[in-house]
Amino acid sequence: MRRAFWSSLAVLAAVATGCSQIADPGPVDDSVLNQSLALPAVVNGMSLSLSRALGYLAYTGAAESKEVVASGSLALFGITTKQRQGVLDPGTSETNDHWEFAQQARWVAEDGVRRMRASLGDQFAKSPYAAEALVDVGFTNRLLGENMCDGVIDGGPIQPRKVYFERADAAFTEALAVASAAGNTNLALAARAGRASVRVWLSNWSGASDDAKTIPSSFVYSAKYSAVQLDQYNRIYWANSNQPYRAHSVSGTFYQGYYLATKDPRTSWGTNPAIRFGTQGTVPWLFQTKYVARDSPIDLVSGHEMRLIVAEALLRSGDWPGAVSNINQLRAEVGVTPWAAADATDAWVALKTERGIELWLEGRRLGDLSRWIADATPGAVEDMSGRDLCFPVGQNERDSNPNI
Repeated sequence: MRRAFWSSLAVLAAVATGCSQIADPGPVDDSVLNQSLALPAVVNGMSLSLSRALGYLAYTGAAESKEVVASGSLALFGITTKQRQGVLDPGTSETNDHWEFAQQARWVAEDGVRRMRASLGDQFAKSPYAAEALVDVGFTNRLLGENMCDGVIDGGPIQPRKVYFERADAAFTEALAVASAAGNTNLALAARAGRASVRVWLSNWSGASDDAKTIPSSFVYSAKYSAVQLDQYNRIYWANSNQPYRAHSVSGTFYQGYYLATKDPRTSWGTNPAIRFGTQGTVPWLFQTKYVARDSPIDLVSGHEMRLIVAEALLRSGDWPGAVSNINQLRAEVGVTPWAAADATDAWVALKTERGIELWLEGRRLGDLSRWIADATPGAVEDMSGRDLCFPVGQNERDSNPNI
């Protein structure tokens, strides 16, 4: 099964990179994938697996965290009735794919690194393919940590979700060393920025801030999507592309009024006179325009996010004026008006709101809301009462894992 899965990923990777003639060899021996010529396809397969998992979690997580609302469709890309109510039910198939695709992405990346260590030997420490694979290990673990309630590794027992962030921190740290040795600045920046984002969850605020300060504001590292195959579409765009779906809307969300007031390009949406039936009757179809095509990338990390990590570190150290200054420097770069704050609570509201704006529809909001609630930080920005804050262990895992 693993051989068949890896060969299928290699074929998908070839499709994504533009090969015009592809013959699926079917199941192949693992040793074929250890050859140097296979490394680009193996690494691309890791990235494709990460992108698919991110697409599922970002879309359903957006509904759960009120970044979008259902606009009526219950078709393939619809938001289910329970999800509209804020329920991520482990007893149905509604969340099983989210768990399975995310765990599969982690396993594919980590297994790819294992085979690279064996096949590259001493060359691993300076291979750009190894650096990219380690970056994928970091982001797949972060995806699980930010979105899943529990940690489970390869059929093991339930652990705290912190285990994902510890694995991500180690992967990003090694990726930084390998990328630097390979002379790949872009991957080194992605590794350092990724590490900053997971150290937030490990409460290593000095480490997170130190890393974040080194990342240029213009830096972006994204998950890639493809217009070739349905499973590799940008799911958020495709669920609302009008042909054939109008599955979600920004109607009634914070982002509806905020964009009308500011025209902040990070939260742009359009309108259509058509309406769909939703949970409270008719819902105007106000469609997001952050993603405009089936192959629109989704940011995994950015220099803008780094500015907000520095701001949150300052807030947690008690320097709320410094935090607001950092937030407003970012808003000046974007071209929107600054936030006003009279005290620390106002500053927390500004920080939480700005992260929601900057990371809108990127699969990050549910994790942010859950960690702020867990830390009892001041300044509520979204009422999540009665709503689930993370995805449960998948039903297939529950049925097949003897440790659960």
